[in-house]
Amino acid sequence: MRRIYVLRYGHRPERDKRITTHVALVARAFGANGFILADIIDNKIFETIRKVEKRWGGRLHVEMGVNHRKYMEKWKRDNGIIVHLTMYGLHVDDVIDDIRKTDKDLLIVVGAEKVPRYFYEIADYNVAIGHQPHSEVAALAIFLDRLYQGRELHLSFPNAKVIIEPCAHGKKVISIGEKEAGKD
Repeated sequence: MRRIYVLRYGHRPERDKRITTHVALVARAFGANGFILADIIDNKIFETIRKVEKRWGGRLHVEMGVNHRKYMEKWKRDNGIIVHLTMYGLHVDDVIDDIRKTDKDLLIVVGAEKVPRYFYEIADYNVAIGHQPHSEVAALAIFLDRLYQGRELHLSFPNAKVIIEPCAHGKKVISIGEKEAGKD
């Protein structure tokens, strides 16, 4: 089974901490296997990811401080595909079937600051969700949703301590222990 990782490029700790955290949380919730924070270490983001996993389950492979260029070049050498999400790319609807058909590992690159030309050149696919300025969090969510065809919205995570019980009004968060106790 192929791996799907998300590489966040250009994180600026004071400006992007919430957005980068949301990129990581969307990667986790929408079925990615890993999150790579390139060129910088931000322990607050790492702690948030682990805190979410402790309560909501699952385990996202996380690496920080890796050199983006070396990481992407190794990814390609190891026979993986790089998908760069950019509003300048080909429309997602025009390329998603080709991307979905491959069994190669996917590295989805999401930029924060102005992305150097190198990213456009190394990518196997430069993919646009739309051709207007928009959030990288939204772009990642929509891309993963198209890739998985909505199946990621039904994921359950092992070792969760809590789950949401869907309801039409209000909100209900169930402790796994409570739910299991109710089954006896």
